[in-house]
Amino acid sequence: MVEEISADELEERLGDAQVLDVREEHELAQTEGRVVPGSTHVPMSRLPAEMDDHDWEDEICVICRHGNSSVQAVRLLMSYEGVPDDGTVVSVAGGYLDYDGKLVSAEDETAKAVAV
Repeated sequence: MVEEISADELEERLGDAQVLDVREEHELAQTEGRVVPGSTHVPMSRLPAEMDDHDWEDEICVICRHGNSSVQAVRLLMSYEGVPDDGTVVSVAGGYLDYDGKLVSAEDETAKAVAV
């Protein structure tokens, strides 16, 4: 079973947890290319191929548009040997549709968006 947190809980964890945004490019455009501050953007369709390209931290919060793709991404990350064994990987329930916090441009230096 995948652990889920609320969008409010995500805000409380910002700065402490690694945030992974798995929205596809067309979904990213729906928020005008804006992401959660400090997040890393890797579209779900590219995540399996890019798993080795990232240093995964002890706590990873995965967010998508509405909360479904993030559950799939959590399952994938939990099975990946590059994530610490004692790490926590959670999905943000409701995704960006429920997130009311600050967003920054994916181009902003505080967001580590992956260029397509």
